[in-house]
Formats: sequence, C-alpha cells, structure tokens
Amino acid sequence: MPEARILRIYLDPVMLKMGREGTFGFVNRVSEAFEGAGFRVDLVRDGETERLKSAARRGYSLFLMKEPFHPRALSMRRAYYYPYWRIERSAERWAFDVARKPFDSSVIDPNIAEKWTADWGRYLFGDAPARAVREAMIYVPLQGRLLEHRKFQHVRPLDMIHEVQARAGDRRIVIGLHPGEIYTADEMTALQALTRADSRMTLQTGGMQEALRRCDLVVTQNSTAALSGFFFEKPAILFAKADFHHQMPAVAELGIDEAFRRARDAKPDFARYLYWFIHLNAIKADEPDAPARIIARCRTHGWNV
Repeated sequence: MPEARILRIYLDPVMLKMGREGTFGFVNRVSEAFEGAGFRVDLVRDGETERLKSAARRGYSLFLMKEPFHPRALSMRRAYYYPYWRIERSAERWAFDVARKPFDSSVIDPNIAEKWTADWGRYLFGDAPARAVREAMIYVPLQGRLLEHRKFQHVRPLDMIHEVQARAGDRRIVIGLHPGEIYTADEMTALQALTRADSRMTLQTGGMQEALRRCDLVVTQNSTAALSGFFFEKPAILFAKADFHHQMPAVAELGIDEAFRRARDAKPDFARYLYWFIHLNAIKADEPDAPARIIARCRTHGWNV
C-alpha cells in the first residue's frame, strides 16, 4: 500500500509556536517542499508519547534532534550556523552522512572557499577572525556532564582537562564553561580545585570568540567551538566522536600523544573544509533550491516523495 501523503513535524513548544507563526525558516521550506509534492503537513507538539505514536501512524515523521526510530522517520538538525540544516537517518552527529564522507580539498575551488569563509567569518564573528593571534594558550571549551564518561567519548571531560595539563608545557589553559549548561556542585568543586592547583589555568563562562581569537589550539570533546575555530585558523583536537572530524586529530583513532603531535604539525585546509562541510553538505534554507534539495534528501533516505 502506498504511504499516506502526510508529513508530521514534531517540535518543542517554542519551535512549534515559531512554526505555526511562520517564523521558523527551515520548517517553512520543508512545508513548502512537501505541500508542493501533494502532502498535508501537520505541526505536532513533540513528546515521547507522540513520537512513539508516530510509528503506528500512516505517513512520514520529521523529528527535531530526536532519534528517528522507525523507517518512516527522519531527524533534522541545524548544521551549526543558520540557515544551514541537515536531514538525517540518525540523531547522533557522528553517524551523519557527512561524517562518513571523505574530504578531498583538491576538488574545491580555493578562491570560492576562501571568499565564502571570509564572508561567513565576518557575519558570525565580526572582525575577530581578521585579528586572530596566537598567544601560547590552549582553549578547552566544555559542554555538560563533566564527571561522566559517555559512550561517544574517549575519556570523561574532567580527565580530558588532566590530559591537556600534562601536555600544555608553559602555555596557559582557558577552560570555557558553556553558558547554556547548568553545572553541578560536584563539577564546579572539581574544576575549582584544578584551577587552584595549576596557575596556568583560568576558568570562564562564555567568551568563546575572544578565546578563539587568542588561542593556539582548541581541545574539546566535540564542541562546536572547534569548528568555529577554523574561521580563526586554529587547529583542534577531538576527544569524542563528531561529524566535523575530518581535519582534526581524534584521540580515539590516534591516541592522545599522537593527536597532540599531529595538532602541533597540522596545517588544516581551514577555508576549503568549512566550505565543504557547511555549504556543500547541508541545506541552506534561504536558497531558492532549498525545497528541491529537501525532497531529494528525503528520497535519498528512502521516502516515497
């Protein structure tokens, strides 16, 4: 039996309100694409129960950053910088199609890539990338759950800091707390003990842009800050799985010492990589061809659209 021509998009309350008001740009384009293909598009308040029901409903389901657990479901996620988006078979970034693609800089025009990167660097960070310097400092942007070792991580975030300390030499270490995270008392106690015991270390909340402007190296689990650092031409080391790993030494593959050695000698192709990873491997919602690319992407994942 052919699948019912219905698409349900599951959104949290804030995004649902934006979607219904017509101010969620990517949802607008998805709706335009599917309605143009003869589908009815319903915006649904997200929740575990509603997502579970989706498996029994006819038609297709699109989740926002949630695992698409049945064949008629896909997940959408912002590709780090608006208005770029991805539609994937998994909600885990390291399982995205782009994560498995090889990066070949030789097929990318360096002039186009450098102009795109310079333009987007100014758009995102003003003149900070043009003023980038290296001041013998390692930037360690943290995310959450600092005392846990999760399955996609090589070590706990707190242990990652220990590894940086062991290899920083005379360089300063700036530990960046994520402004959107709420850290536990135990986490803060552990971090404050580290900074008291090591004069090289500074603890700060936010301040990513200035840290990227001044650092030599970014070391993180898989924070977006590592990717943003490429606009400042700063190399990065990853302690966890990520989709943007292609030009960054990963300790899970190389070991910690080798990852640091390669980062010291590495000369990533910053501009061509950013252009390839973001512009060539995501859907830009404000482009005229976005609806066609959305449909093509869903067909790639087996949807009969």
